[in-house]
This record gives sequence, structure tokens and C-alpha cells, in this order.
Amino acid sequence: MRTVLLGAPGSGKGTQGVVLSKKYTIPQISTGDLLRAAVKSGSELGQQAKSAMDAGALVSDDIVIGLIRERLSQDDAQNGYILDGFPRNIPQAEALDAMLAELDQPLQGVVLLDVDFGELLQRLTGRRTCTDCGAIYNVHLSPPKVEGQCDVCGGELFQRDDDNESTIGNRLNTYQQQTEPLIAYYQNQHKLHSVAGTGDVEGITAAVGAIFDKF
Repeated sequence: MRTVLLGAPGSGKGTQGVVLSKKYTIPQISTGDLLRAAVKSGSELGQQAKSAMDAGALVSDDIVIGLIRERLSQDDAQNGYILDGFPRNIPQAEALDAMLAELDQPLQGVVLLDVDFGELLQRLTGRRTCTDCGAIYNVHLSPPKVEGQCDVCGGELFQRDDDNESTIGNRLNTYQQQTEPLIAYYQNQHKLHSVAGTGDVEGITAAVGAIFDKF
């Protein structure tokens, strides 16, 4: 199956991508991971990406599409893949479609993890991380037994700098402006499937899996 997981920051794309990748024995392909691996490898595309990143610029869509093309040619992606975090906007979606058309391997479907804006804020602003063991809590949804203290090791919990309400609000606004239009884009292609991204992880996995099984 050739698919994209779509959703706002905090919707659970990363979590579901890992679980579904194992369940269906297909790779979860994250552009962030691709970029880091390319830079580490020192490949031509990696060097181009590093130059952009070192200059504080966004890596161009052409480079990212090139990295995805290379990744899809690897053996473990021949039975399908889950794209996570790409495309982020309409131009990227169009570039991806054009590249996949050249390979005669169009996307079979796109799954949207749909979560209410208010819950996304709760999920993201409520996140706390243990300074010692890295365990993650949420003061709204899954608080520690003792406020500010890790249940596992007793370490102090802290809020990451990028988990403050202002930064998260900006991230969600960027998603609404740039990425949400992809919902209509894929609806027009009759490829969009929406799943409520709320409830337990296993239930969401089952719902997405039921869609994957039809591809």
C-alpha cells in the first residue's frame, strides 16, 4: 500500500506511523529522518540539504522529492510505505503526484487523523518530560501521580521550550494555512479517508488498519 498519514501537530501521526509500519511490514518514511540520514551519508542530495540547513533556509521541495524517490527505490518499500509529514502543502503534493506518476505508482489513499483544535492544544501544551529518564506525561490527559515528579524514577518534570502555548499556536496556525488545504486536494482525488484521532491508540490503529486493508 502506498499512503500518506495526514494530520496536525499532536494528532498522533508519528505514533500511528510506527505501529502501522510494524503491523504491515512497510517503512514509515519521515522527511526529517530522510534529511538527517542524507546529511550523515554525505550523498549529493545530502550535501545540498546540509548547505540549505546550515544557511538556516528551508530545504527545497526538489531535494526532498529526490530523497523520497531514492527511498522508495529501496527493497523494503517495494510492498508499500507510509509517508509521515510530507506533503505539507499543495505544491509538495503536486510534486509528489508527478514523481509517483513517473514511477507508475500513484498513492492508493490518504488517511487524515482528525482531532479537535482544542484537544490538540491540550495535548501539546500539557506535555511534560522527565529530566532523568525521558518519560512523557500530560498534565491534562495523563498526569503524574505527584505533580512535577516522574512516576517511574522520581525525576523532575519539565516543559520543553517549544511546547509553550505561543509556539504551539503558531505551529497549528501554519498547519491550518498550509497543510489543511490538502484535505480538499485529496478529497477531489477521491483518496481521502478520515479517522477520529481520539481515544486509545489501539482503537485508532484498528480504524486506520481497516482502511489500509482496502487499499
